[in-house]
Amino acid sequence: MNKTIPFLMPRRNFLMSTPALVLGSSLNGYAQTQAMTPQTSSNLPEELSPQEQAKVKKSVLAKDLKNYFGKGYNCAGSMLIVGLRYLKKPEELVWIAGGFGRGMYHRDVCGIVTGGIMTFGLAAGQPKKERKEAQEWVKQKVQLYWAWWMSQAPLHCTEIRREGTNFGICLRLGLPAAAKMEELISPAQ
Repeated sequence: MNKTIPFLMPRRNFLMSTPALVLGSSLNGYAQTQAMTPQTSSNLPEELSPQEQAKVKKSVLAKDLKNYFGKGYNCAGSMLIVGLRYLKKPEELVWIAGGFGRGMYHRDVCGIVTGGIMTFGLAAGQPKKERKEAQEWVKQKVQLYWAWWMSQAPLHCTEIRREGTNFGICLRLGLPAAAKMEELISPAQ
């Protein structure tokens, strides 16, 4: 008869080793996900369509975006500053977007998306709304913006622009996004 010898490990040692086990398995999953993630844009057109050009031409935010994009502001900051100016909010608030550029500096969720979402949060209080009403307004605007974005482009910087290439595609996506942001916040004025 084979007798199994139990493996005994003091509780403290077990607890101390758990983070390493979890981190190791998480990194393995992350590496597999990264290997499957495309590093190129999803066939994004380089030029605006005639319909996009018409919307951009009418948009105050899209015109203003050209003044900030790539001129010391990251994508999120560019979107937020034009939103701040449009909403007549203090421009110093742009620093809220400081950590959101280049996909939160991990080439993750695009700053054009996060900057737009921040702007909706700021717009929720104009005109003054009750907290519940403002939260519902933001939720609706974010859902509409998110759905619109997902119909236009990938969500992550790694899928939009290859590392080491210029930001031309980012501006190309930012202009219609600014116009969409304006369309969604205009009734809040």
